Amino acid sequence: MDAAEWNTLLRLHTQGVPGGPFMRHEYLHALHVSGSATPATGWHPQWLTLWRSGVLHAAAPVYAKAHSYGEYVFDWAWAQAHEAHGLPYYPKGLVAVPFTPVPGPRLLARATAARDALQAALLQQAAQARWSSMHVLFHDASDQAILQPPAWLARQTVQFHWHNTCRSPDGPRPYRDFDELLSQMTQEKRKKIRQERRKVQQAGIRFEARRGRDITAADWDFFYRCYCQTYWEHGNPPYLKPGFFEAMADKLADWWLLFIARDPTGQPIACSLIALSDDSARPRVAYGRYWGALQRVDSLHFEACYYQPLEWCIAHGVERFEGGAQGVHKMARALLPVRTHSAHWLAHPAFAQAVERFLQREAASLDQQMARLQQRSPMRAIVHKGAPGA
Repeated sequence: MDAAEWNTLLRLHTQGVPGGPFMRHEYLHALHVSGSATPATGWHPQWLTLWRSGVLHAAAPVYAKAHSYGEYVFDWAWAQAHEAHGLPYYPKGLVAVPFTPVPGPRLLARATAARDALQAALLQQAAQARWSSMHVLFHDASDQAILQPPAWLARQTVQFHWHNTCRSPDGPRPYRDFDELLSQMTQEKRKKIRQERRKVQQAGIRFEARRGRDITAADWDFFYRCYCQTYWEHGNPPYLKPGFFEAMADKLADWWLLFIARDPTGQPIACSLIALSDDSARPRVAYGRYWGALQRVDSLHFEACYYQPLEWCIAHGVERFEGGAQGVHKMARALLPVRTHSAHWLAHPAFAQAVERFLQREAASLDQQMARLQQRSPMRAIVHKGAPGA
């Protein structure tokens, strides 16, 4: 697949609105050539493309999966149910960016008709390959419009995102600084954040932010040590190989931001890696991706992964910071719950019906969870001018 053709299709699909490096050819290609997402690791590339007169009109990054690792939308129970009834669940079809739970476009197309044809081709591909199922993960609204019942079953999960929207009495505007963000939070949460930041400061830790070509080869090497350390501490081998990050440094450097924590002697001890929505001076969105530490310092994780990135976002006019998959603890750091979406097709009619009933119950439970989370909002009420009682 030619990189220019794929990226042109992506640009046309999104109408030029950048959405991070994740669906770019360079990112997906790096996952493969680095050995991170390959048949040897259970990711069999089966990319689907639609052409007319030699022009690429639609495409999707499809993988035949031999497991459900690295997806962040969990279907282990579905696999166990298939196996319990003597039916293989793997291989299954998956449309996703490996190891990357960031919402965005998945079915790229030049026009609505091409997107419709691509959706139909996905089902045909799954049937011909005799896959148990096909899954489209973390898709956006344009995909959701065509991934509809009865063929596709909708599923929602929760992530936590921060928006650069100060609720001033005169109306919404971007935050001026981190202190103004704190002023919008409840006293309990404001006090907690200040305590956490104070612990890091009292430990003599200082941070520096490096972006793009300012991130040196030594910085990338140090980041990878931290990244691996965190995975091994949680009992898992790291998904991404060194070659992936080498490719990012070479091909997509300006899409990345690295925060490095140094101890009082100046030695680096931790870092967090943030992806950006584009390579401009003022990206619209930042995405929390990876972090790691070689030393334990109380509250260092919160400082590296939330407070430093949020300060940077405010200073650079970034509109949104997406904190990644899972983590209710992010709410206490001003990241609020949002729904993310996936779509699922199952070949076996009885299992499709059973999963549909399960998803209906899960959706009702999610509605209740969202209501509870909204009641626990860390943001205090703001009285606007002209409102009753103002």
